[in-house]
Amino acid sequence: MHFISEQRLDDGVLERAFTLGEIPGMLWTPATASAPAPLILLGHPPLGLGKMYPRLVGRARQAVADGFAAATIELPGTGDRPRWAALDQARADLRRAMEGGGPVDEEIVDRLVLPLVDRAVPEWQAALDALLALPEIGGPVGYSGGVISIGIRLAAVEPRVSAAVLFAGSLVPRAMFEEARQVTMPLHVLLQWDDEGNDRQAALDLFDAFGSKEKTLNANMGGHAGVPQFAGEAAAGFFARHLK
Repeated sequence: MHFISEQRLDDGVLERAFTLGEIPGMLWTPATASAPAPLILLGHPPLGLGKMYPRLVGRARQAVADGFAAATIELPGTGDRPRWAALDQARADLRRAMEGGGPVDEEIVDRLVLPLVDRAVPEWQAALDALLALPEIGGPVGYSGGVISIGIRLAAVEPRVSAAVLFAGSLVPRAMFEEARQVTMPLHVLLQWDDEGNDRQAALDLFDAFGSKEKTLNANMGGHAGVPQFAGEAAAGFFARHLK
């Protein structure tokens, strides 16, 4: 891990950009800390860190205000990373299917999501190796956000992640439902009831599949971008209970 820039945000949060091999990432830490901070990994959709930055920095500021460090990495084939032809084709096929108004074929979902999960999860684990080696960061570790299939795989295979907040989405390959049954950590799932891009029943079926004994579904009325502030506060409370 090489830090390539740093700045103090107006609330004193230290924001540092880094590279891990070819993978760009960002780390946010408290201005002062008497002990290593627990870590929250910030997942996000594959739109590029540049486009996602305003939302990510808002989530990071909240995490740091609650006493955590927060970090994220660029997903494969997005942002400034090399293009991934197969992923671009799957995205184009998905757009055409959705614009046509018909159901999205499971084969398209598999081509779009499964290779991304296969590549992204080992990269998240490599980032976790490097982040936990920093003196200002300690465990435990939480994962927050989407792509939900990445969160499922990471929760199933990475023992250092001990709690997760997942953002419900419907583009989940059927194979991921079996992996969801292997997830046993505490989960807090956010679902927008009227999400225009989400199959509500698929999201409910996925929640039912999770093997966790402690799992909470926080469902709120409204579309994809209408998550109410109190839902975010409930997610923050979940991490406070499980990571401190």
